[in-house]
Amino acid sequence: MTAWMRAHRRGVVAFVGAVAGAVILAGGMTHRAAAADRVSIRTNWLWYGSHSIFFLAKEKGFYQDANLEVDIKQGNGSSNVARLIANRDSTFGYISIGALINNAAQGAPIIAVATIDAQGSDAVLCRPDAGISKIQDLNGKEILTTAGSGVNSFWPVVVKTAKLDEKSIKMVNVAENALVPSYLKGLAPCMLGGLDDKPAEIEANGGKKPVAFAYSDYGADQPGYAIATHKNLVRDNPGLVRRFVLATLRGVKAAKENPDASVKAMSDWSTLDEAGTKQARQVLDFTLSILISRNNKEKRLGLNVREDYESALQLLKTYRGLETTMTADQLFTNEFVPTTLP
Repeated sequence: MTAWMRAHRRGVVAFVGAVAGAVILAGGMTHRAAAADRVSIRTNWLWYGSHSIFFLAKEKGFYQDANLEVDIKQGNGSSNVARLIANRDSTFGYISIGALINNAAQGAPIIAVATIDAQGSDAVLCRPDAGISKIQDLNGKEILTTAGSGVNSFWPVVVKTAKLDEKSIKMVNVAENALVPSYLKGLAPCMLGGLDDKPAEIEANGGKKPVAFAYSDYGADQPGYAIATHKNLVRDNPGLVRRFVLATLRGVKAAKENPDASVKAMSDWSTLDEAGTKQARQVLDFTLSILISRNNKEKRLGLNVREDYESALQLLKTYRGLETTMTADQLFTNEFVPTTLP
């Protein structure tokens, strides 16, 4: 081979290598520059402290790390949010387990992909000046609630277990944003609400700490809230679901490590004043205290525990007349719940 031929060959090899390297580099740049998947998470109600985990995950870049652009939307009741997920209006939802089961049993193609509030927080809350000191004192009283709220799901369990006179109790439906104001104005002496958010809201608006009757003390021991999505998304794009669950649970973990930062992240979006910040922190603290259920032997964050779902399903069948052939295992999947978190 002549010197010219050897030089020519080296040039060709160098050129081909350069082109190949450019193609690889371009491919990598294309991958890195790919548009993030845009998804939404709709909360069960107007934003409160528990929802700050989503804002913290957003602020810390956990969603960005997962190549997700997340729109955090407010909801108007878990049942309404369940329907929005089923109709593909929202990608994910933070909804009560009761609403999840009821809607799934009626054919809604929704499924839980991670449990957040692993223990129920539903309760009857009464004004301390109402003269109600034991649950039987609810007989003959009016109780405020909101149609479509998950807190209604297991109320019949309390009625039957506590042997209340259901016919003598009048349930008064008001809008979510009117629930606490109506309670404070004395429209009714009691209301149904979550221990995770309503006591803090009552006190933040000038009310006194309510007398609380937790559902769990009257046979309604069930998981609280889960992240749910459409079953087709789980089937068609499991990678997206996995990324969202991981990033969200990283937000939960970060909130446990620094709850003030979590509340601030939400405040940066919703502009909380000092009183609102205090209220949000109270609510978040309660949620962070019930992340692991008694049946979660692995102590694994986000785990959907079969025994918990079975309990909730059986309660609805026994006390709400729910008719379904669905089993607990059909209501959730742990495919996307990581064993450990970074």
